[in-house]
Amino acid sequence: MDETRAELLMRVDGMTCDGCAAAVTRTVRRIDPEADVAVDRSAGRVAIRTDAQALIIAEALTKAGYAATAMTG
Repeated sequence: MDETRAELLMRVDGMTCDGCAAAVTRTVRRIDPEADVAVDRSAGRVAIRTDAQALIIAEALTKAGYAATAMTG
């Protein structure tokens, strides 16, 4: 396991279905293909283990149509 990867928790509003959860995962993996992404759609949260910066991920998710803010990272 790569110890340089950060664990981020993001608040992501607008995920209403499994398709949204898949779109969020794809968006994160476009930035970091090796990212571990766990979507909790009902809580509106996404846990990510990644080398990418939280701000970059939040901006990409916002561009994809989801209101995203970093809760950690």
